[in-house]
Amino acid sequence: MKAHPQAAGQKTIRQDAALGRSKGGLTTKLHAVVDALGNLVHVHLSAGQESDCKYFARMAARLPASVQVVVADKGYDTNAIVAHLAERQIAAVIPAKKNRKQGRVLDENLYEDRNKVERFFLKIKQNRAVATRYDKKAACFLAVIHLAAIMHWLARIAVHTLYSSFRVGVWVGVARFS
Repeated sequence: MKAHPQAAGQKTIRQDAALGRSKGGLTTKLHAVVDALGNLVHVHLSAGQESDCKYFARMAARLPASVQVVVADKGYDTNAIVAHLAERQIAAVIPAKKNRKQGRVLDENLYEDRNKVERFFLKIKQNRAVATRYDKKAACFLAVIHLAAIMHWLARIAVHTLYSSFRVGVWVGVARFS
């Protein structure tokens, strides 16, 4: 019996697909750098089971020179990352992992700003294509993420323009009464 061409061979996950097995099945992690306003600066995809800190060097290379503070979650708490940020004279606001031998002081006020990246994730996940990842290839999924980020940015500009116009007293509208 002759096998169908697609049935020949075992299913494999391509390395460039940014898919990885974890408890939840096939998953993808999205590593994002956002600015103080919550706008996307850089984004990187990785397989779901991979460590967060593995991709920090790639993201740190994209940081603007004017950055003074990096706020991140516990997944980025390594001696190498803290030392790299100290070299560049950037304050690291990263909570210490439970297994860290030497604790660090965490500025709670600055750490509250981490919600900006979480709100960014919330906004782009409102796009169904981002939330469900229908794309097989990582490059296609990354393009969808960029489009969702652009839509989020344009919506923020539109709202800002609307409210800034309203504050200075310029409001143009048409109302119809019957």
